[in-house]
Amino acid sequence: MSTARFLVRRLWAVAALLAAGWILLAGASTPASPSGVLLPVNGPIGPATSDFFVRKLREAGENGASLVVVTIDTPGGLDTAMRDMIQAILASDVPVVAYVSPSGARAASAGTYLVYASHVAAMAPATNLGAATPVQIGGAPTPDSAPGRRPADKDGESPGTDKAPQPGSATERKAVNDAIAYIRGLAELRGRNIEWAEEAVREGASLPADEALAAGVVDLVADDLPALLKALDGRTVKLRTQEVQLRTAGLVLHEVQTDWRTELLQLVTNPNVAYLLMLIGIYGLLLEGYNPGAIVPGVVGAICLLLALFAFQVLSVNYAGLALIALGVVLIVAESFVPSFGALGLGGIIAFVIGSVMLLDNDVPGFSIAWQLIAAMAFAGALVLLAIVSFAVRARRRPVVSGVEGLTREVAEAIEDFDREGMVRVHGELWTAVSTAPVRAGQRLRIRKVDGLVIQVEPERE
Repeated sequence: MSTARFLVRRLWAVAALLAAGWILLAGASTPASPSGVLLPVNGPIGPATSDFFVRKLREAGENGASLVVVTIDTPGGLDTAMRDMIQAILASDVPVVAYVSPSGARAASAGTYLVYASHVAAMAPATNLGAATPVQIGGAPTPDSAPGRRPADKDGESPGTDKAPQPGSATERKAVNDAIAYIRGLAELRGRNIEWAEEAVREGASLPADEALAAGVVDLVADDLPALLKALDGRTVKLRTQEVQLRTAGLVLHEVQTDWRTELLQLVTNPNVAYLLMLIGIYGLLLEGYNPGAIVPGVVGAICLLLALFAFQVLSVNYAGLALIALGVVLIVAESFVPSFGALGLGGIIAFVIGSVMLLDNDVPGFSIAWQLIAAMAFAGALVLLAIVSFAVRARRRPVVSGVEGLTREVAEAIEDFDREGMVRVHGELWTAVSTAPVRAGQRLRIRKVDGLVIQVEPERE
């Protein structure tokens, strides 16, 4: 009986081991569900967006993601940030799909370059892309020299020429031609519409989703992400060294969120925040210079100024405007130390406002200083100037209370009787006094004039 039980137990143990092995083999033979990354690019493209995009795209490759879907809704941004993102896409070993979404979104200016650089370009219905003309610092071109317009001839008509219109200045021609060559290279690499790409840069052309698909600007139009993944399944894309066939059936997309580093960089590189940091830094250092040993204004000012300079390093800054702002602040502060009766302060406010307007390029989407902030800072400077001038006027109208001039409004006391010349006491000091009338001891005398160490007095009327 014991032998039979022993054999049964052995059989159950063997069966359990076989079942466990079968489960392990079945799990090993079943492939894991593929995973991808959903990377949003929203708002103006700047240093923070570029840093976040490049880091997350690199992490997707390191984690073995099979696909990266970039949802785009941007009005454009800085050229340097855009080029960093495009270089990351071109160097990526993971297929990148640019998807202009949701409906109503746009991929304008720098967003158009990102769409052209991606391995697959897609759009949602009711979206658009284009308007990729580079913006120049220093003002817009004149109507006759604007990109996309031929110069007029002597009779006021455009000459009949097939040559592409050119901007008026050499700087504008360089920027436009460089942008055209850049987007043409991307279009040739991805096999997309080269002619329209040049038109989008030279003339600022834009296209809605359906027309972009018909013109060969994008590869497909999808209503939402599930429809996009369904349309991508089986499509072949060319990476740097090989061609990859996309397997998006059952693909799970993991959306990445911005981290603290990106949030901090977005805050610091915000033009309005950088502008305020610069002003706090300048005023803090000036206060520390005028009040040595205060410590706090100097420490806060140095930190804020360094953060502002870091932000200006990655933004499109006009350094003439930066110098004018610094000059304006110095002149406003100098008004309180130099009796110019408002001349220095007024010049400082003018320099401050002009420099603030010139500081950043107002035509780059999302990277300009709000005029309300400039007006508020100028108004605050004007209030400081008015306070300084009012204090100066009050001080000028006050009677002099020290020195020789102050003695002419004082009263002396005779310490002895005298007819013409004698001794008097003023503020506890003994003076030789000359009087036009006889004086008796203890009499109050009004000082009329000071001549060296002798004062001229007269009896005070009761």
